[in-house]
Amino acid sequence: MNKSFRFIFLLLFPCTITAQSLPKKKQVLAKMRATNAYFMKAWPDAGKTIVTNKERPSNIWTRAVYYEGLMALYSIDPKKEYYDYAVQWGEKHRWGLNGGTQTRNADNQCCGQTYLDLYLLDKKDERIKDIKASVDAMMATDKIDDWHWVDAIQMALPVFARLGKLYNDSSYYVRMHQMYLFSKYKHGGNGLYNTTDHLWWRDKDFVPPYKEPNGQNCYWSRGNGWVLAALVRTMNVLPVNDPRFAEYKQDYLDMMEALLPLQRPDGAWNVSLNDSTHFGGKELSGTALFVYGMAWGMNNGYLSKDKYLAAAVRGWNMLVNDCIRPDGSLGYVQGTGKEPKDGQPVSFDHKPDFEDYGLGCFLLAGSEMYKLKK
Repeated sequence: MNKSFRFIFLLLFPCTITAQSLPKKKQVLAKMRATNAYFMKAWPDAGKTIVTNKERPSNIWTRAVYYEGLMALYSIDPKKEYYDYAVQWGEKHRWGLNGGTQTRNADNQCCGQTYLDLYLLDKKDERIKDIKASVDAMMATDKIDDWHWVDAIQMALPVFARLGKLYNDSSYYVRMHQMYLFSKYKHGGNGLYNTTDHLWWRDKDFVPPYKEPNGQNCYWSRGNGWVLAALVRTMNVLPVNDPRFAEYKQDYLDMMEALLPLQRPDGAWNVSLNDSTHFGGKELSGTALFVYGMAWGMNNGYLSKDKYLAAAVRGWNMLVNDCIRPDGSLGYVQGTGKEPKDGQPVSFDHKPDFEDYGLGCFLLAGSEMYKLKK
């Protein structure tokens, strides 16, 4: 590019260069601290039940995702208050699962990810007794079709992987892969993963012939974010020489390739990845999970910074510039559901039915953006 052309380019498109500038570590951490401080102040009692349309215990999946994010924050900013808050959460629930040790529901097992993280910091058997009992009870049967919605992959796949690593027992890796493959290739008739588009349908209700209003496949942003996060969190602990690692890695790489061109100019991803007209507009949770996946891939040498850095930075800039309210709470979070029309409206001012999992996704993204180097 000659000097005169470069000058004109910068005048016309100044944001292009700025958007590719990495945020400083202290800036990333400041945003993570501020948003987390809001939540800890709003929920000082980690065991308090969650009341929306009904009352629920606070060890359900929505809160478990928040604690995944909190532990990611703690890994880069090891403040005692974060650790104590997570331990309080486990103790208030007696390190148990919603539904007890006989639950097979992945949503109920998600809390086990944080229980296992906390066990590794202080090896008290009570912290993992129930999550291990729940997974072991599943493995004592031949049933492998439990993960019939893609959210379940994020909630439970990393639990199996962590148990396998902790106990040096590959049987956990075998079973989790069997369940993953059933979701990928069997549920919904031919599987929930489109091997051509490299994106996931949320569950059997959205496989073809179901289409979005514009005639495209319905790929829900957060649903694909859940799978991407599951792959990241599983590869983080699964030995690279494990025979199943290669498939998780390839699925991860294929998803990243598919998601890159679907990013909006403002850095966000739409709720419906293939249909910007169906409840279109920026959304935090899916975007944060994609940023998390991109930044992790660059930090671990799986993705090229030349190709993905600008997208990750644009996504992060959107999250911190457009989604954080003055009090530290987060806007543009789609409420619970399973498709574009659920949890609406998605706007800066509207609060979702649960305000925990969006923050968890944000903290996960921040923890990897913090580690990025030029």
